[in-house]
Amino acid sequence: MSLVTLTINNKQVEVEEGTTILEAAKLLNIKIPTLCHLNLHDLKMVNQTASCRVCVVEVEGRRNLAPACATPVFNGMVVKTNTIKAIKARRTVVELLLSDHPKDCLTCEKNTNCELQALAADLGVSNIRYEGKISTYPIDNSSKSIVRNLDKCILCRRCETVCNKVQTVNVLSGVDRGFETVVAPAFGLPMTETSCTFCGQCVAVCPTAALTEVNNVPEVWRALKNKDKYVVVQTAPAVRAALGEEFGYEPGTDVTGKMVSALRSLGFDKVFDTDFAADVTIMEEASEFVHRLQHGGKLPILTSCCPGWVKFFEHQFSDLLDVPSTCKSPQEMFGAITKSYYAEKMGIDPKNIMIVSVMPCLAKKYEAARPEFGKDGVQDVDVVISTRELAKMLKEAGIDFNSLEDENFDNPLGESTGASVIFGTTGGVLEAALRTAYEWLTNSTLENVDFEQVRGIEGIREATVKINDLDVKVAVAHGLGNARKLLEKIRSGEANYHAIEIMACPGGCIGGGGQPYLKGDIETLKARASAIYGEDKKKTIRKSHENPEVIKFYKEYMGEPYGEKAHELLHTHYVKRQKM
Repeated sequence: MSLVTLTINNKQVEVEEGTTILEAAKLLNIKIPTLCHLNLHDLKMVNQTASCRVCVVEVEGRRNLAPACATPVFNGMVVKTNTIKAIKARRTVVELLLSDHPKDCLTCEKNTNCELQALAADLGVSNIRYEGKISTYPIDNSSKSIVRNLDKCILCRRCETVCNKVQTVNVLSGVDRGFETVVAPAFGLPMTETSCTFCGQCVAVCPTAALTEVNNVPEVWRALKNKDKYVVVQTAPAVRAALGEEFGYEPGTDVTGKMVSALRSLGFDKVFDTDFAADVTIMEEASEFVHRLQHGGKLPILTSCCPGWVKFFEHQFSDLLDVPSTCKSPQEMFGAITKSYYAEKMGIDPKNIMIVSVMPCLAKKYEAARPEFGKDGVQDVDVVISTRELAKMLKEAGIDFNSLEDENFDNPLGESTGASVIFGTTGGVLEAALRTAYEWLTNSTLENVDFEQVRGIEGIREATVKINDLDVKVAVAHGLGNARKLLEKIRSGEANYHAIEIMACPGGCIGGGGQPYLKGDIETLKARASAIYGEDKKKTIRKSHENPEVIKFYKEYMGEPYGEKAHELLHTHYVKRQKM
């Protein structure tokens, strides 16, 4: 591709032809304000419609201002980003947006995290000169995961981009015209009546509070005050790699010990680790894989830990419902184990145990409410909060997170291996399963447990692992758009694999919809993944089937992995759903 030279604010820069003014300015460290622009994890899937016009600049030789995010450069172009004309135009755009926006900033869910609020401050907007009709719409709180408040929508179309182009779920789009335009499901359907997977990526990219998570914090506070309830908390592996960001730590800082200490300070009766259940998941999933491999079962086996991904294939690939593993997710396995094995061990009525999950994922809120994840009217998991919600609780409680001493999880459901920790990043579930399946199939010790070939940040990765005389072909995908590509190849017979791992969110759980806001930053994703692999390396035991508490659990209570009792307690079924 040919190169072109342009000048921005009297500074020359050479870039590839087709580069936008905004991208060129970044190379010169020149900041141009944006709102609708979104470069999601270097996918370069941005809103090229330039819907907000906040990034307008002056281009020599043109009468009208040009949107920097959608204007390609040309050789000899001269750009001014900081002229009075451009600044006034940006300020006018923001004032017009604010004229049709609620004024409840102090009590808004995105207060201090709102990009519109920050932009207004940066542009010095201290009053709104325009008055007129204000849009009002009913709030859609039909789901357990996501709340839609169209009163706060600024029509940036970011959610539409991520839902349609990145995740390929195609639930959100522009509806109606002019002042009546909204971004919503077709026919104004509530989220629960659509094919929404509740992955939460729309929430992650929304610049305002038009899309937020269902707030479960009050429910957790009530539980902690209830003396009749034995309140247990479990924490997913990805949480520890991101929670510190809410308290000023650099991305990729592992705060496991402080997190445990903080949860104990909040008053939970027991602080357990979802990683214990992740090790159990490998016992079941690896057993299922080996069983399919040795008995001519359906291949490839697909991992089933991600509820967003599960709902995606229930809607989009219901003809392949016999392909995914029947294992429950680690969150649900933990709930089932706590309300059976642990309850019996401690002599507690399961109905008096309340399980709170801290998850990086908004779909986990939906998953916990699925009717198949419970027994005798008792759900496996009672309430789910996100990483962001946990940070909110700690701040509400006045806990000085930075000064906390490291503490360990409670036992027995706090014991885990390195294999379970890596569940938090893309490729981790498959790698953990391979560590165990390899030893079970070869009856030999796996000396090097690092399957580097399934690691990385590429959307789709393929590898071949030699196990005995068999070349085991595996694939990893993160992001539902990449999952679609893989599944369509399987459906058509174009590709053949033995095992596939799929996660709905970019980077896997580390990029979940409930994590501290990323704003498309791929370096933060990489840092979080590095923290996950770092904890894995520090573990004395790095294979799930060697976890002593898991071995004890099977010996004392469960029996054989993938056996009759395991199927009753730890496995599930899937539902054929319509595309809506």
